[in-house]
Amino acid sequence: MNNNYIIRTENITKSYVDDKMEVTVLKGISVGIRNGETVSVVGPSGAGKSTLLHIFGLMDKPSSGVISIDGLDKDMNEKILAKYRNECIGFVFQFYNLLPEFSAIENIMLPAIILGENKQDAKKKAQKLISEVELSSRSRHLPSELSGGEQQRIAIARSLINSPKILIADEPTGNLDKQTSENVINLIMQLQTDYNFTLIVATHNESIAGKFSRNLKLIDGQLGGN
Repeated sequence: MNNNYIIRTENITKSYVDDKMEVTVLKGISVGIRNGETVSVVGPSGAGKSTLLHIFGLMDKPSSGVISIDGLDKDMNEKILAKYRNECIGFVFQFYNLLPEFSAIENIMLPAIILGENKQDAKKKAQKLISEVELSSRSRHLPSELSGGEQQRIAIARSLINSPKILIADEPTGNLDKQTSENVINLIMQLQTDYNFTLIVATHNESIAGKFSRNLKLIDGQLGGN
């Protein structure tokens, strides 16, 4: 597989068994995504966007086909894949997934602490990131004390604490109003410019998709526009 690509797939499929019937969600996806590229995955609900992102993020494996993520393939040792996922891939989700009992700054610190970083160093990194998402004044607030847009900014900062090579965001504005959505996407794009990670965002919003260097269109598990 071409070394210019951080993610490369060849004819991958994904099927599930639902009520004893096999349902094929992805139907032969072949695509290459380069280091530092910004890519949107666009399509209606049920098109397979989340499934594809989970495979890109090593959270799931394809049923068939070939995939390489930064030189790793789906058949490698699960511990190696998990280590890479934890150290090199950041995730942002539609519903934030912040831990309610921890403050904003503690939520940002958590992935670094899980990787074994000491609390003092993790806090320094988290303070820099919370400043970059313009929420330093809210660092001690619990998620329940933050607006949806603020929670998503904290989730974005958390996703960057381990300096990932790849940031994957699954409908990151799906739970936000139009103006807040615009602000969140602009923030993600600015951080991508600053840190030069590979950015992959799933969205059903065409205006958001237009901000990216490339759009992948998923319809009924098949790809166009790559």
